[in-house]
Amino acid sequence: MVSIAAPQSDAFTRIVAGLSPEDSDRVLLAYDLVQPLFSGVPIGSGQDAFQFSQGVAVVLGDLKADAETRIAALLFEVGLVAPESELAQQIELRFGKEIADLVDGIRQLMRFHSLTFKQSPEVMRGKNSVQQAASQVETLRKMLLAMATDMRVVLVRLASRVTTLRYFAELKQDNEQLAQYARETLDLYAPLANRLGIWQVKWELEDLSFRFIDPSTYKRIARMLEEKRMERESFVGGAIERLRAELAAAEIRVEVSGRPKHIFSIWNKMRGKSLDFSELHDVRAFRVIVDDVKSCYAVLGIVHNIWAPLPEEFDDYISRPKPNGYQSLHTVVLAEDGRALEVQIRTHEMHHFAEYGVAAHWRYKESGGSDFAAQKYDEKIAWLRQLLAWKTEVSSAVVGQEEIHRDWVEKLKSTTLDEHIYVLTPQARVIELPSGATPIDFAYYLHSDVGHRCRGARVDGAMVPLNTALKNGQTVEIITAKSGQGVAGPSRDWLSPGYTASNRTRSKVRAWFNVIDQQETLASGRSLIEKTLQREGKTAVNLEELARKLGFPKLEDLLLSVGKDEFSLRTVEHALRSDEQDKPVDIDEGAAITRKSRASSVEQGAKSGVLVVGTDGLMTQLARCCKPAPPDVIVGFVTRGKGVSIHRAGCKNFVEMSSKAPERVILTTWGSSGKDTVYPVDIYILASDRQGLLRDISEILLREKINVVGVSTQSIKGQARMAFTAEIASTEQLQKALGVISEVSGVQEVKRH
Repeated sequence: MVSIAAPQSDAFTRIVAGLSPEDSDRVLLAYDLVQPLFSGVPIGSGQDAFQFSQGVAVVLGDLKADAETRIAALLFEVGLVAPESELAQQIELRFGKEIADLVDGIRQLMRFHSLTFKQSPEVMRGKNSVQQAASQVETLRKMLLAMATDMRVVLVRLASRVTTLRYFAELKQDNEQLAQYARETLDLYAPLANRLGIWQVKWELEDLSFRFIDPSTYKRIARMLEEKRMERESFVGGAIERLRAELAAAEIRVEVSGRPKHIFSIWNKMRGKSLDFSELHDVRAFRVIVDDVKSCYAVLGIVHNIWAPLPEEFDDYISRPKPNGYQSLHTVVLAEDGRALEVQIRTHEMHHFAEYGVAAHWRYKESGGSDFAAQKYDEKIAWLRQLLAWKTEVSSAVVGQEEIHRDWVEKLKSTTLDEHIYVLTPQARVIELPSGATPIDFAYYLHSDVGHRCRGARVDGAMVPLNTALKNGQTVEIITAKSGQGVAGPSRDWLSPGYTASNRTRSKVRAWFNVIDQQETLASGRSLIEKTLQREGKTAVNLEELARKLGFPKLEDLLLSVGKDEFSLRTVEHALRSDEQDKPVDIDEGAAITRKSRASSVEQGAKSGVLVVGTDGLMTQLARCCKPAPPDVIVGFVTRGKGVSIHRAGCKNFVEMSSKAPERVILTTWGSSGKDTVYPVDIYILASDRQGLLRDISEILLREKINVVGVSTQSIKGQARMAFTAEIASTEQLQKALGVISEVSGVQEVKRH
């Protein structure tokens, strides 16, 4: 391929620096196409559009970005400056889909400024609390990253911000709008460049922003430095060359890089540590990276031999690492001119950990969160930074290797920093929602009442269905029903798949309908109870007292049980017909229901019909431990002062007592009893819990004419355990009832206790 003659300009030389001849020609094609279209056309900042695009591409050239990124930087303004031009319509045709996608992504991200710029005054003028402001700024940073599907788009955005601030600095103007613009840069873009490890962009963004936010302090610190930045860097460069010569003589392999402090960093340290400028020791600094720990200490000795050290400023974080695991040697020495020079010495492994691990520079300079979600986010940032660093390292060695380049591009495209989306309210407040969230999720995030009254939504000004999936950067407005309208409330459709993405939203919708269902059940239960009272002619009965009589602590519990068809209305009828107060039954746990024993029950003094063989007139009582009933085989035990206690022959208590006092055992048998005499027995039931189980069993006992005087129910892990105290005329009657109960759905075991 024959190279196109490139324009002889310093700017273009920097734009194509490091590119192959083929890539340089592609960049030149874009450069020549936009120059006549952009020249003389002002953009929003007032800068000439061509000068702006050229400046962005220069920054990216200095960062050694790939050719596609530099071309996209030259082209992305074409849609704004010349939307009807042939170039605007044919970017994909002329430059390929990859560059067309990059241009589209950059355009979308540039919209972000108009959104965040509205947010900045609210954050910075104190309308929110400090904590709220910090949280909102961090959310804005995440939103900026999430809006870029290809991370090269973020690089272009940072480069464009540097270019704009350089232009403002050349104008030498200071006003409130520029200060606000600079504050947005300091809050959003400089920390982002820091997190991505693009240090030269970070310090320039910070210094330029600081110049507009606090020009007097900026100028004061600049004067105190008594040297221009280039001069400071020149001094550090000279110190590095001297050290390299000494280390080469000692045959120690090293990488040495300067670390001159910039004005904003100096001001931050002076403010944070309450130091005077004269007390700063790291205004000029450099870092030495070696192969192993032994070499770290060897380099330290050489540094101290070249320059006089300040002992009180030496820190050995290798033998005593910081709590976060950071390791390095820090020393401050006095250079020939008597001014301080800071030197950091570490191994490649220590440097990698400091840059990408938990001790990364931005981790201890920014007060980020420490919860699990923040940790996962930080891991993704570290991975992205390694990708960018890898690209820089291999770019010079692999120029022209298409396969490696494509692999890097695909990795950048697939690197997503968040599993959330970020949308805005009409007031430009950023809302973080789960991926796939809908306007319903947005409404419930704002407030539960807004969610309940949500009736429609506008996204970027257009009406959309409520199950529309939202995208990053969209502005969402919720249309609500007026408070007090009877139609207000969520739709049951919102619980269907596709309407919500947030578990929090679904929980709030379910809670609404749970309340509605409970109210309907209470109303149904009250209606059934009132109808029963009317049939019995007891409309004056106090419902609270009736509930307590039936074993319910509150009237609401009785109404819910009746409304759910879990409590028989026949039991309510029996309670209404009884003139006596209920006698509580001693039941340990579970829901307990008690009823009066019949007057003909042996519990109420009816004749038991027990005959003691060989004697008359002895007082007898049925033992409560085994509750015998005809025709059980029974036996008597003479007690002290309470007559003869009648037990079933197999009763464990009787067996134990008779073994200790066999002389007290007495033969007994059943004789004749009263016509309606009934005997109390205990019934135990184990079943799979379900709605209506208690009702089904109660109806069987009622049908078999067995009076229930006490019920205790308990449900544990889906298993219902029920204990009934019933009155029977004979065990034959009981066995028949137990046989029918065993056939009830869900019953696993039924027996006389």
